[in-house]
Amino acid sequence: MNDLPNTQTLASDTHNPFTAVPIEITVSVGRARPMVRDLVMLGSNAVLTLDKRVDDPVDLFVGNKLIARGKLEEADGDDDGQLVVRLTEIIDLGSSI
Repeated sequence: MNDLPNTQTLASDTHNPFTAVPIEITVSVGRARPMVRDLVMLGSNAVLTLDKRVDDPVDLFVGNKLIARGKLEEADGDDDGQLVVRLTEIIDLGSSI
């Protein structure tokens, strides 16, 4: 079986062109399941209740693959007001790659 390089080695390899390819990560804060009749009646300032609370972890996806979970926070310093995600759990993708 082939030995895979560790993540630190892979990420710091400047000769590997794949490490410079950007990917999009989607952060899911929750889901709502309104009836279509309720959805079409939504207007400005309407409130859509999600299935999660403010302090619940958020899910991070690449495509439809869950890769991690984290906690929403507000950045400090010059980025005051900017949302960030503090990772709390990394999903083991070794068996699904």
